Amino acid sequence: MEEKIYDMIVIGGGPAGYTAALYAARSGLSVLVLEKLSAGGQMTNTDQIDNYPGFPEGIGGFELGERMQKSALRFGAENQFSEVKSVELSGPVKLVRTRKKEFKARTVVLASGAYPRKTGVEGEDRFQGRGIAYCAACDGMFYKDKTVAVYGGGNSAVEDALLLSRICGKVYLIHRRDALRAAKVYQDALFRSGAELVWNSRVTGFLGEKRLEGVELTDVKTGERKALSLDGLFVSIGRIPDTKLFEGQVEMDEAGYLIADETTRTSLPGVFAAGDVRTKKLRQVITAAADGAMAAWSAEEYLAEG
Repeated sequence: MEEKIYDMIVIGGGPAGYTAALYAARSGLSVLVLEKLSAGGQMTNTDQIDNYPGFPEGIGGFELGERMQKSALRFGAENQFSEVKSVELSGPVKLVRTRKKEFKARTVVLASGAYPRKTGVEGEDRFQGRGIAYCAACDGMFYKDKTVAVYGGGNSAVEDALLLSRICGKVYLIHRRDALRAAKVYQDALFRSGAELVWNSRVTGFLGEKRLEGVELTDVKTGERKALSLDGLFVSIGRIPDTKLFEGQVEMDEAGYLIADETTRTSLPGVFAAGDVRTKKLRQVITAAADGAMAAWSAEEYLAEG
């Protein structure tokens, strides 16, 4: 029996991956989605998504992931829950290997996503979703009129603090240095926002029983410790793109994100980057889905060109 060569293999089953599979399968392409955990990717860690259009009451991340998966399967996309171990992406036929099997495709969509960098402080996982969050745009409204803090000092942290200052009653920005790394335009806006800066401080503990009630802060210069009462902490110390598998094959920026423009084309012909894994300004469910649609369109165009 002749070995099957798919028109497209999608690595990653988040909103970018399943949207790419949906659009490609609906256009008649043979598609395989490889996801190592569950449908939805990082989205499944969000209890309630309120900023995805079409769900006025909001929807759980796990449920939205399953719905996206079913949409792609409805049009003939195949799905396997299997971790990709290695890839060979150059050449007209790409190889994707899991622990048990090797697959071939003429195009590959890299939609492996990115995950938040965590503090590493004991108790963080216990309070995730119970007072600790990693996306102000996603979860900020849960803390309307409450007291929150953002932990970080770069552009993303300051943007998060600015957004939360329009929603929450009180906002702190906790930074381990005595100066922010964010661009001056963001800093100027932050100083006007009314957010209170807590300089030279690291989060070294979490307070509370069933939910986060505050954090322990340690002064990096004096070692002095103090408690800060909070309803929520937004950790904004960076994200880690899941791109190690593609090192040495696809061009990346210095942070490890795959370099691709709005067409999602990467440095390799027939290889496309979609979702949080791609160099871009905004990483949200809706922008990931948009990338997936564009990746499928770009792949169709590539295949048509022969």
